[in-house]
Amino acid sequence: MTQKALPKRSDWFDSFARHTSTFCGKPVVFLGAVLIVLVWAATGPMFGYTDTWQLVINTGTTIVTFLMVFLIQNTQNRDALAVQVKLAELIIAVEGAHNKLANCEEMSEEELEKLHESYRDQASIAKQELDSRRDGKKTKPRSRKKVAAET
Repeated sequence: MTQKALPKRSDWFDSFARHTSTFCGKPVVFLGAVLIVLVWAATGPMFGYTDTWQLVINTGTTIVTFLMVFLIQNTQNRDALAVQVKLAELIIAVEGAHNKLANCEEMSEEELEKLHESYRDQASIAKQELDSRRDGKKTKPRSRKKVAAET
């Protein structure tokens, strides 16, 4: 059974953002930025530490920061979506898993809070079960399945 390759993205901004974020994340780019700051600082005495001299670095860093915010956001959005797709695939593939979790990012904040509380309760019960097994106790705490059914 052959698997089709995923389609390549043709969106120019996604491609640009991906390449730029990959490039900007390299140590050589960081060192280049440090070098620019050092050169700027070294030229301070030559320009008499004037307002214009200070404006150069302030303007440059502001512009770079402003533009990088959009590139970083694009990269984070793409990465978050990829993680959501992978998790959804795992949830759907695991027998006994709650398939409603595969798209829980679409839930309201209130629904997510209730779901979080439910899983917190189930985790607490699982911990009690584990502790009782470790201690060799014969008492059986509430079943996690019952707690899940109650919510």
